[in-house]
Amino acid sequence: MIAITVKFVVQDEHVEEWPNLVAEFTEATRAEEGNLWFDWSRSLDDPNTFVLIEAFTDDGAGPHVNSEHFAKAMGELGRYLVERPKIVSVQAPGDGWSELGEIKM
Repeated sequence: MIAITVKFVVQDEHVEEWPNLVAEFTEATRAEEGNLWFDWSRSLDDPNTFVLIEAFTDDGAGPHVNSEHFAKAMGELGRYLVERPKIVSVQAPGDGWSELGEIKM
């Protein structure tokens, strides 16, 4: 699986509308055959920072970055950002989340 984390720092005047601005992109990506998850979170330390955690099957990332909705989002979303997003992309074993064994239940 390919696991990707992206940090988006959104301009003050657009921060509250960010979930709506990415809604179409999010919905289209989640519908992709190779998408395992595509989840947004908001930083507790900086309310202008949103973190996207996404994962694809080994064969799913290529079609994602070549999709029409990806191209549209990459062309439009930059105008709402403070800086170019930061990304971590890794090839990871498995095809989903594993349990955190160290936590006491």
